[in-house]
Amino acid sequence: MAGRRLATTLTLLAAAFLAAAGAAAGSKPSAKFELIHREQAPWDEVARMDQERTAFISSHARRRRATEAAAGAKPKARAKATPPADEAFAMPLSSGAYTGTGQYFVRFRVGTPARPFLLVADTGSDLTWVKCRRRRHDAPAPGYSAPASNGSSSSSSSLAPAASSHARVFRPDRSRTWAPISCSSDTCTASLPFSLAACPTPGSPCAYDYRYKDGSAARGTVGTDSATIALSSSSARPAGKKRRQAQAKLQGVVLGCTTSYDGESFLASDGVLSLGYSNVSFASRAAARFGGRFSYCLVDHLAPRNATSYLTFGPNPAVSSASETACGGSGSGSAAPGARQTPLLLDRRMRPFYAVAVNGVSVDGELLRIPRRVWDVEKGGGAILDSGTSLTVLVSPAYRAVVAALSRKLAGLPRVAMDPFDYCYNWTSPSTGEDLAVAVPELALHFAGSARLQPPPKSYVIDAAPGVKCIGLQEGDWPGVSVIGNIMQQEHLWEFDLKNRRLRFKRSRCMQ
Repeated sequence: MAGRRLATTLTLLAAAFLAAAGAAAGSKPSAKFELIHREQAPWDEVARMDQERTAFISSHARRRRATEAAAGAKPKARAKATPPADEAFAMPLSSGAYTGTGQYFVRFRVGTPARPFLLVADTGSDLTWVKCRRRRHDAPAPGYSAPASNGSSSSSSSLAPAASSHARVFRPDRSRTWAPISCSSDTCTASLPFSLAACPTPGSPCAYDYRYKDGSAARGTVGTDSATIALSSSSARPAGKKRRQAQAKLQGVVLGCTTSYDGESFLASDGVLSLGYSNVSFASRAAARFGGRFSYCLVDHLAPRNATSYLTFGPNPAVSSASETACGGSGSGSAAPGARQTPLLLDRRMRPFYAVAVNGVSVDGELLRIPRRVWDVEKGGGAILDSGTSLTVLVSPAYRAVVAALSRKLAGLPRVAMDPFDYCYNWTSPSTGEDLAVAVPELALHFAGSARLQPPPKSYVIDAAPGVKCIGLQEGDWPGVSVIGNIMQQEHLWEFDLKNRRLRFKRSRCMQ
């Protein structure tokens, strides 16, 4: 993770079938998952985790390219999408800065009876897992042994039991809907690339050992269970009446039961909600049931603890046109007034990450001279959006051009040194002690289809310390992938239309 971010988090979903309970007749139900942001971690720590995350992403893309080139792989035909639904559900989503991380958190309930957990919302993950404790008399899962050294700089030398350092743990033996997946099943052997090969008996549980680029790891067994969501009616209701909420279950959710883990990435959360593009991820399965899309809006990463936005599955009228949402999302999809739209590149070589086609970057309207190969996946480049990386990481040719242009505009301010940033400034007036009224140059990212992202200045000239602002970008290795992090994405509503392969976005305060 970046910024205490999971490098590749995982999520498996076997089948997401919605059983709506008690929805009002004639109404279109919706449900919400809350996104929660956790006190900001030290910037040098955030940058270190982001750099390690980006290195993983780039190496992942290189391996994918090399594998497909060697195999002469051709893109598979697109699978037919599940018929779109006219309903949606959402979960509260918040910044995790108050816990000292750069992540965003979502509230998620799983099991029967349902138990609440706080999971990292991760667009780079294809396995959903929670910290877990198995029954005492259960034997260790096959393949469990002391972790071998992998050259990581992690200070921890062994995996800690998931139940030892955290109050909330999932107990599969106490859930009536938990069903373990056997190591001999097709799901384990074919659908879970991170599963262990060990299978002592056909009925032994399917075990996984997931290692992250920052040296952290998660181990456990895989099963299926039900996730509970709260549906709310979108139909009109009499004045003064509260909106009724009904319960619904997503059944057959593939869930990792993590019994041991290592690394700081997992200290502030109960696990991971996988939002990556994968046939086993929660996002792909839930979106297929709810109109083929999902969206989120990230509040300011330093917003108060009670600031809440939402992670929504299903059509979002704020970014999708009325005609697109009215008939279940037929056609190629179009953006609502005020929203921008660009192709969403679901490239096999970049999975489970979501790639976008960048045409260029401008500062105060001047397009910078950045080699086009930097944004070309075929030539070792490319760009992705990643909710788990905090600071935006640009590969060297792009980083140098952007930082040079921004720093020229800020040359009148006194420079100060502050790790891990290259350009920091004293933004305090010596006479008043107040922040200087200095115009921040306008940064814009130009995507294919004439879509332009113009983030608020605080997303790239960030508050790094009292009276100090820094150019909040990091330099990545070239060749490699550039990563648009969650700080650059903040205060925008983003819709990932998987069915029509479109990314839509719009400025928003994200407050519900």
